[in-house]
Amino acid sequence: MTRRTHAALAAALAATLTLGLGACKNDKSDSGADAAAGSTKGPGAASGSIVGGTPVKGGTLTVLSNQDFAHLDPARNWTMPNMDFGIRLLYRTLVTFKAEPGAAGSELVPDLATDLGRSSDGGKTWTFTLKDGVKYEDGTPIKSADVKYNVERSFAPDLTGGPDYAQQYLAGGENYKGPLNGEHLASIETPDEKTVVFHLKRPVAEFSSTATLPTFAPVPQAQDKGTQYDLRPFSSGPYKIETYDRGKQLTLVRNTNWDQSTDPVRKAYPDRIVVVEGLKAGQIDDRIIASEGEDASTIEWATLRPESISKVLPKPDVKSRLIAEQQGCTDMLYPNTSKAPFDDPKVREALMYAVDRDAQVTAFGGPATADVATSYLPPALTGGTKQDTLKIAPTGDPEKAKQLLKDAGKTDLKVSLTVSSGDKTRAEALQQSLAKVGIQVTITTADPSVYYDTIGDTKNAPDLAILGWCPDYPSGATFLPQVFDGRTIKEKGNQGNVEQFRDQATSDRIDQINAMSDVAEADKAWMQLSDDLLKKAPTVPLLWLRRPLLAGTNVAGAFGHPVWTGQWDFATIGLKDPSKSKG
Repeated sequence: MTRRTHAALAAALAATLTLGLGACKNDKSDSGADAAAGSTKGPGAASGSIVGGTPVKGGTLTVLSNQDFAHLDPARNWTMPNMDFGIRLLYRTLVTFKAEPGAAGSELVPDLATDLGRSSDGGKTWTFTLKDGVKYEDGTPIKSADVKYNVERSFAPDLTGGPDYAQQYLAGGENYKGPLNGEHLASIETPDEKTVVFHLKRPVAEFSSTATLPTFAPVPQAQDKGTQYDLRPFSSGPYKIETYDRGKQLTLVRNTNWDQSTDPVRKAYPDRIVVVEGLKAGQIDDRIIASEGEDASTIEWATLRPESISKVLPKPDVKSRLIAEQQGCTDMLYPNTSKAPFDDPKVREALMYAVDRDAQVTAFGGPATADVATSYLPPALTGGTKQDTLKIAPTGDPEKAKQLLKDAGKTDLKVSLTVSSGDKTRAEALQQSLAKVGIQVTITTADPSVYYDTIGDTKNAPDLAILGWCPDYPSGATFLPQVFDGRTIKEKGNQGNVEQFRDQATSDRIDQINAMSDVAEADKAWMQLSDDLLKKAPTVPLLWLRRPLLAGTNVAGAFGHPVWTGQWDFATIGLKDPSKSKG
């Protein structure tokens, strides 16, 4: 992707973020006039403002969470908030995004590398040179071989769940199983300790953006502990793990060998960052709303609960500590297309019309936290406009759905739905809307820390699941191929194509678009493919979500990053008065 095109997409993303906060105030999703007038802009809302001003160095920032991390191993970390946390605090990547709110946050900058990478061979070869003076937590230098090693680790069958762009892009990786048996990829060269060269199967104009992913963080072979590396990644970032009791607490302390002069992105304001896990989400909201004592120095990990919205918006002093960036993702209902009844396109089409998406908005907390989704690609990837080719009413069309089921000879269906425990209210709303067309739904909940692994087990996958997909960077190439290309399906750790959709015509079209050298032409082609896919109904678009997050009164430098789904940017967050914090 060229810088110019990247900037255009970032501007579109910024526009949707601004409209998003308009909805917070006006209880509607398209309050563009108010947003333009500035009356609805809030802290961190693509307005250039930041909650709490500039932090002071020191103190303990506490993160209150209802869940554990799915993965912190950079070869396995592929859920947006977790990537933000890992990349900003524990490990550095070849390239990263600026630590700024709004459109500026979508700009690429060098991280471990001296530049954004240099392409040759028509975009099939990419070369990166490491900066001088970059070190691990024990003071040893970061080497190019360590970057190569982590990319190779991402191929290992045991290290499931991580980004699979390396598998898609690197030459000769089709049958590679990782470095643990002593084999290495010839398509990654390290001619010296500072240089790493990637040889790709095809030209990838956006490979600089791909190099922002945690796959492209360094891991020294001597520190690799296989699946146990999840518990203690070896730090190349500003913090290192002091203690980690899974499901209870993670404590980070400063990595004294991290050198600020090599890293203009991360500010590392707190002395310590403590993540307290396993709390009830409503309890977290109440503690940060009150912001008493040590809770003044806290932020929440997961989004504000729907029932807490009414406790925040009417109170200006509390609302001033709220951010609500659009996540740039599409939340979808995933039917298991590999087996009956959803192997029948007619049944999937009926599902498209049966779902009451307005009820999904209500269950998620109302228009302040979500909009009805009308296409697969979010507005951030469609020029800031909402595509709506099917024009299904937000409340659905139960009569049409019943007729489609009748035509398919599939009535009185009984199916299973698995959701993350925090989505139970949404599952119940879905259960009610599907019951109207004769589909009985049995709901199972899973802990958020194991949810993706649960639905990613293809042999034991449920009939239905709810999850979202977020572009890894602003391009349809990081959305449609991941979700709808049958070649990406994995037996374990199946992350994108959870619906197990296999369609040769779709895969062929994806290959054709990927081969386009004109990024603008490719963007249009992705939008058309999104429309074409709706007619095959592999999934049902539900919501375009915002990420409402609340900070304590002593928190500063806080904003939601536009790339990592509006999660706090941990590169810049800190405290106003460190002496008021816990540690």
